[in-house]
Amino acid sequence: MNNVSATQRTKRALPAVVLTAALMLAVTACSPTGNASTSGPSGGSAAGGTGVPALEVNQAAVELLPESIKASKVLRVAIPTNEQPTQFYREGTQEMTGTNPDVARLIGEALGVTVDIQVANFDSIIPGLAANRYDMTVSSMTPTEKRMEVLDFVDYMQIGNAIAVPKGNPAGIKDENALCGKKVGLLTGSYQLTVNVPDYDAACAAAGKDAIQKSEFQDTRQAISALTSGRLDTVLADSPILNFAATQNPQIEVARTYEFAPVGVGVPKESGLVKSVSAALDAVIKSESYTKVLGKYGLETSAITEARVNFAQ
Repeated sequence: MNNVSATQRTKRALPAVVLTAALMLAVTACSPTGNASTSGPSGGSAAGGTGVPALEVNQAAVELLPESIKASKVLRVAIPTNEQPTQFYREGTQEMTGTNPDVARLIGEALGVTVDIQVANFDSIIPGLAANRYDMTVSSMTPTEKRMEVLDFVDYMQIGNAIAVPKGNPAGIKDENALCGKKVGLLTGSYQLTVNVPDYDAACAAAGKDAIQKSEFQDTRQAISALTSGRLDTVLADSPILNFAATQNPQIEVARTYEFAPVGVGVPKESGLVKSVSAALDAVIKSESYTKVLGKYGLETSAITEARVNFAQ
C-alpha cells in the first residue's frame, strides 16, 4: 500500500463545526473510553526511553514553530487509547505506545521539543484543540472539508476499513454490500458509523432490503466481545485495529479490508503550527525511524511518501 491505494475512501461528512459547542459533534475514526489524562512527556533526545528511534532535529522546521512553542519547548498532543496497534498503554504502565504516540514522538524529535501526550476521548479532541487544551492531535483522523473549517491537517500514514466476522463467517458477510439487515458493531463517533453506514443504508433501501442494525461501542474490545458472544454478526472499524485483533483472537477473522486513504496530524488553524509540523513530518516520513516505527506494529504498508497538507478525503 505504499502511496495511496487506487480505491479511496469517500469524502467523510461531519456535522457543521462553528463554535466549541458545535465542535462537540465532530467525529473521529474510533472512540475510546476514559477521561482525559496524561501519559507523561516524551521527546527530545532519543524520545525519553520510549523505544522510538532517534531522529535528528530539523532546524528549518524548528524555525517555523510559533513563538509560544519555541519558548515552552513542549508540544501537547491529544491521543485516544485502547485501540491496538494505533494507540494503547504499554503493559503494566500508564505510558502510551502504538503508531500514533510514536509518530507524535518522532515529530517532537524533529522539532527538538518534548511531547506531552494527553489521553482523551475521541469526541473531546477537537473541542479540546479549540479550547487550547492541546496543540495537536495524532489520532488516525481523516482530513475532511468540514474538519478543515477549524483544523489544518498533514498526512502521516494511511489506513482502511475492515469487516470482522466470527471464525468461519457463519453469516456469509463478504463485503459491505452484505450488511443490509445485519447486526453491525461500530465505534461511537467513527467514520464508519457517520459516513459509511448512512451510504450503505441508502443502498439497502434502494434495493428493497432491511436497514443495518447498528450497535455502538466505546472501543473495539467491547464490539469484538459482542461479536464473539453472538450479539453481533460483524464489526466494521479501522483496518489496523481489526487486523491486529484477528491475530490475537482465534474466534474472529477479517472478511474484507478496503478503502485505504491517508490520515493526518490535526492542528488548530489559528495556531500557526501547520508549517512547522509539515516540515517536520516531511523529514519524518523520509527517515528510517518512520519505517521502523510502522514496522514495530506490523504496519509497514501504511507508510506514505508525501506529507500532504490539507488534502481532503
